[in-house]
Amino acid sequence: MIVAAQRLPIVVATRPVDFRCGHQALALIVQDQLKLDPHSGVTVIFRSKRGDRLKILVWDGSGLVLIYKRLEQGNFAWPKVQDGVMRLSRAQYEALFEGLEWRRVVAQRVAPPAAAG
Repeated sequence: MIVAAQRLPIVVATRPVDFRCGHQALALIVQDQLKLDPHSGVTVIFRSKRGDRLKILVWDGSGLVLIYKRLEQGNFAWPKVQDGVMRLSRAQYEALFEGLEWRRVVAQRVAPPAAAG
């Protein structure tokens, strides 16, 4: 699986998109509707109306990569349908991609040490 860059944002476009859209159409949605730069390395996850499919669009430095996944049974756990995007942690992203309940994944916040040693 191609994974999102660790330090770049991972976002879910919360409104379903037409799954006939390809690279260019989805990049245009990212730019015009979501107000993000599709060539910045941001990972954008799109959902289908039925909720059983997702598309992931990411710039890998040399081109746009489009990943498509359809669950054989059930649906992905999606956030409430609304305008805009919702940011995910890397762990939440991986849980969503596996079809798991990603909302239960909570990242531990660790403060960096004041001094080495």
